[in-house]
Amino acid sequence: MAAPRRGFADYQFEIYLKGLEDQVPPFTTDLSALEDAARERIDPQPYGYVAGAAGTGATARANRAAFDAHRIVPRMLRDAAPRDLRTTVLGSELAAPVLLAPIGVQSALHPEGELATARAAEATGIPMVLSTASSHTIEEVAEANGTGQRWFQLYWPHDEEVTASILARARATGYTTLVVTLDTWQLAWRPHDLDQAYLPFLRGNGVAIPLSDPVFRSRLDRPVEEDPRAAAMQWLPIFSGKAHTWDELGFLREHWDGPIVLKGILHPQDARRAVTAGMDGVVVSNHGGRQVDGAVAALDALVDVVAEAGGETEVLFDSGIRSGADAFKALALGARAVLLGRPYVYGLALGGADGVRHVVRSLLADLDLTMGLVGCTRVAQIGPDTLHRPAPAGGEARR
Repeated sequence: MAAPRRGFADYQFEIYLKGLEDQVPPFTTDLSALEDAARERIDPQPYGYVAGAAGTGATARANRAAFDAHRIVPRMLRDAAPRDLRTTVLGSELAAPVLLAPIGVQSALHPEGELATARAAEATGIPMVLSTASSHTIEEVAEANGTGQRWFQLYWPHDEEVTASILARARATGYTTLVVTLDTWQLAWRPHDLDQAYLPFLRGNGVAIPLSDPVFRSRLDRPVEEDPRAAAMQWLPIFSGKAHTWDELGFLREHWDGPIVLKGILHPQDARRAVTAGMDGVVVSNHGGRQVDGAVAALDALVDVVAEAGGETEVLFDSGIRSGADAFKALALGARAVLLGRPYVYGLALGGADGVRHVVRSLLADLDLTMGLVGCTRVAQIGPDTLHRPAPAGGEARR
């Protein structure tokens, strides 16, 4: 007789069994509460950099309000065990419709930074997206990630030779998909960072990739090792301060032979332009509320983007995921997969690779259980009919 298939939900029972030996999880399984726990471990400057938002924080609050406005409708008397969370994204099979979002400067939260995240991602079978603002090099993170699936996020430099060199390094070390972030060509007004006069790049954190790049190093008057601060200052104007344009996307296609995804899409017509430009996917994202104060909630934008281009390109979702129910709602509204952001770096701060693994396993268990309790056994069964539609202004909600 074959052994029963183990699912992500088994993490729940694993925790309960350890309780019989008076063992409790090292920190909370409530991902929405991780921020408070991490605040006690992280220095104020990096904490503000990770947790902060643009301006008054209105966009971050809107992200949460949008999730709260959508309600799940469970169905009864369905045989919903076991569940299979596997899905295909951009031609690759994923163990679950979840990726670790690109977050830079991770060594400010834990000494091992992205290396710990890479090991946790491999252990849990979830792809990680490495940020250009990494504390470690492309090659070091690839080695730590081993056989894991990994994507590379590009903050697009204004130097074509440097860009081509960075992309070649990523491709050579097993990064399969390019995620081009569009909404951060300059930093927003971020009071949390401004009040502490804190920009990590000026302090040499989050610049390991450019400072290790042979083409960028050839541009320097003095070696990085002799004057790392001057090298970081020379990098800043190359990757920020000026936006790229739609007609430049062809350059990326010439230098990347895998899928290309545009991150930061909120308007359906921008999704349409991405399709026209031959991009393989988009990530609906408002950068977790970090770039435009008072912007549309990412979940609200998802509906319109999927309606406009979901049948022609793969739509992923980022910004505000704090639970399995959140992931379920984004999938129900048409996202192919979701990107988990701040919670996993709070886990990194609290427990290194083990902390990231705990956060990822908690999210996956929550999603697995939510699917079962709603009556879904496969990701493909998660659709608009599993949600109670928000009430229109002045009207009553509809099912």
